[in-house]
Amino acid sequence: MIKNIISWTLRNIPRKYIQLVGHFATKTYGIFLSGNNVECPVCNSTFSKFLPYGRLEPRENALCPSCLSLERHRLMYLYLQEKTNFFKDNLKVLHVAPEYCFIDRFEKMKNLDYITADIESPLAKVKMDLHHIPFEENTFDVVFCNHVLEHVEDDIRCMEEMRRVLKPSGFAIMQSPQDWALATTFEDKTITDPKERERLFKQDDHFRIFGKDYNKRLEQGGWHVTEDKFVMEMPAERVKRFALPKEEIIYLCEKK
Repeated sequence: MIKNIISWTLRNIPRKYIQLVGHFATKTYGIFLSGNNVECPVCNSTFSKFLPYGRLEPRENALCPSCLSLERHRLMYLYLQEKTNFFKDNLKVLHVAPEYCFIDRFEKMKNLDYITADIESPLAKVKMDLHHIPFEENTFDVVFCNHVLEHVEDDIRCMEEMRRVLKPSGFAIMQSPQDWALATTFEDKTITDPKERERLFKQDDHFRIFGKDYNKRLEQGGWHVTEDKFVMEMPAERVKRFALPKEEIIYLCEKK
């Protein structure tokens, strides 16, 4: 039942409204998931299991009822803690399409000058088209832009813009969903029918689906890319405890 409700909600209610009220519903439902089988490293909450999540075929044990982190968010949080200077140094951060689970936490971190931006999200402070970022060159130490580049008309242009505003010493993380069965990214802008887009690109608001060449696309945007198999090198029990994605590569991007 809960799977069907979540799937219907994601397919039929605009994302901006879900972002505003979704956490109230999940926190209420979380009362029924008390336990200690899984743990969210973002909010430190424990549950018997996480909620399912997904538009067409919801994934089991995916969504933290407390902070709304998904598998990829929990992985990124651990990565930032253990493999970057994000929690230690004074940094100016641009967070594009900010995720609910991160916003309050990052805003409270005294070492960060934290700016959120998006073209429509009610959670972001700056309204911004990623094709034309309204900041000067070399402004930020860190840029986050996760699960956005499949939504934009020109992904390479957006990559170039993020590179432009990043300092030479900085880093960016720009994760995107990938289909590992595809050798190269598939995109076709002539496909405009929402149902056909959903079938081919997994969502009706996607312009493309990235393949194994995602790292090459990032390089086209002017980035030096390090592929980090962080989660694949973790003990299996830790992956299970935090309910992390089992095979996601983190693409750490730096200016060439």
